[in-house]
Amino acid sequence: MSNNTPGKQPSMPHFVAPLEDAPLGAVDSVKVAEKKSNLWIDAWRDLRVRPMFYISAVLILLIVTVALFPSLFTSIDPRECILKLSNSGPVAGHPLGFTKQGCDVFARIVFGTSTSLSVGLIVTLLVAVLGIIFGALAGFYGGWVDSILSRAGDIFFSIPYILAAVVIMSVLSQFRNVFVISLAIGLFAWPSTARILRSEVLRVKQSDFVMAATALGLSKFRILLRHVLPNSIAPVIVVTTISLAGAITAEATLSFLGVGLPPTFMSWGNEISTAQVDLRTAPQTLIYPSLALSITVLSFIMLGEVVRDALDPKARALR
Repeated sequence: MSNNTPGKQPSMPHFVAPLEDAPLGAVDSVKVAEKKSNLWIDAWRDLRVRPMFYISAVLILLIVTVALFPSLFTSIDPRECILKLSNSGPVAGHPLGFTKQGCDVFARIVFGTSTSLSVGLIVTLLVAVLGIIFGALAGFYGGWVDSILSRAGDIFFSIPYILAAVVIMSVLSQFRNVFVISLAIGLFAWPSTARILRSEVLRVKQSDFVMAATALGLSKFRILLRHVLPNSIAPVIVVTTISLAGAITAEATLSFLGVGLPPTFMSWGNEISTAQVDLRTAPQTLIYPSLALSITVLSFIMLGEVVRDALDPKARALR
């Protein structure tokens, strides 16, 4: 007799395998990654295996230590000069010789580190603040805000910041100090940072998590601060690291041209400017400050390069 009744679907037999034939261990399970992963964690894992990162970090740490605690590296007064030792070579206690005025070259390089590094840090801070504000607002809000801020950036970008700094320092020749020269450089060096951040904000604000935050009713400014900016800041960090080296070079350039810091300030730029006339007779007075400047700039550029590669997933995948 058939079990099928009119109007009903025929039932299909259901078989259950015995437990011993299908143990629980045979059931597929979802494997969760043991290690946490995000952009910053992946970048740190990449940096830890890069020798260039450790070399640049050690050099920068040494330079910062010299700038903060110069007396740990020399006990000689850099302003104490003995004319009879003018342009003399190395002697005991004076490993790099003497300047034309009879001052110790090593002591002046050590104490000049704080001045050059201070200018670089102030310029970098100013460039980062202006670049982040202008770039984030222009990229996130768009419309007339983007038009006004972008055009303002184009105006500043069209003026070479070295040339602008020369003009400003010439006009303010009676007020030349670390802060004035930092403002003269930083006020015209921020547009490149703003452009980079603007393009990154334009990309990030199209993401799904920004749409979700908008749907939850968060204000635009809060979305910008809490979601868009933290996910767009990586390229700015790289540019800021490299721009610090550029700021130190700019200070040395202005001082070399005679429109930077006055001679009363000890800086590598002033030392190079003073020693240029003695290149043939006493090259050590120019070579050693130039070498200190080159090592410092190279250290920050190396750090910026490895950080850029670490924050770029494509660059990590190619290695």
